[in-house]
Amino acid sequence: MNFTVARQMLAAEVLKLRRNRGLMALAAVVSLGVVVLFFGYTAIRHASNPSAYGPAGGIVDFGRAVRLLGLFFGSLTAILIGAEAGAADISSGVFRDLVATGRSRLALFGVRVPAAIAVTLAFTLPAYALTVAASFAFAGGNPDPSVTLILQSLAWVVLADAVIAALAVGVGSLTGSRPITLTAIIGWQAIATSLLISATSLGSVRDALLTPALGQLMPVPGEALRYATGTAVVVITCWVLAPAALGAWRSRTQDA
Repeated sequence: MNFTVARQMLAAEVLKLRRNRGLMALAAVVSLGVVVLFFGYTAIRHASNPSAYGPAGGIVDFGRAVRLLGLFFGSLTAILIGAEAGAADISSGVFRDLVATGRSRLALFGVRVPAAIAVTLAFTLPAYALTVAASFAFAGGNPDPSVTLILQSLAWVVLADAVIAALAVGVGSLTGSRPITLTAIIGWQAIATSLLISATSLGSVRDALLTPALGQLMPVPGEALRYATGTAVVVITCWVLAPAALGAWRSRTQDA
């Protein structure tokens, strides 16, 4: 497979995701909409009681919004898009037709990951730009985030959402079911991981969780398990490669 064919396959995969208007609308609400709600709520709260609540901006609220985009609603956007990219062809019965064209099964899987990441970032990046703009616009007397922090946070948000998107593609390709993929990953990330992090009796076993590993690299302050950055990089890499390997294996052995 040459570069031109790979580019065409990637473009086709991105187009399939973009044509899912319901998914695109939901992704916009979860990413851009949440940022608007966050800063809108904090601005209204400050306007209603300035003595009790600070301005809706500055470095503190910037950090909170960055965490939302990297660990919570931004990752939810990545899960929605990644699950669709990984499972749509199989669940809709299109996979058989794609295999019949003679394309490599591994190539068919391989373009899903960058396509899901690209579409995820199409929502994450505008949401992040809105976060930066709102942090300065509503800062009031609060200190503004520095250029260095803005760039570091941008890189981290891109990394976090790309990792979650790749994870969702791998699990989606493995299960072949969007509902199962969404339930499994959202349940694991939102519920199970939180419970395991709070279980101090587990000790260093919790270091293998994805959320604390991403939190270790987060440039803004936040509550997270603290351990070696190198360990966090290894953990994140494993959470990307293991589901991708399983998804690729399933695509290779899937009955057409």
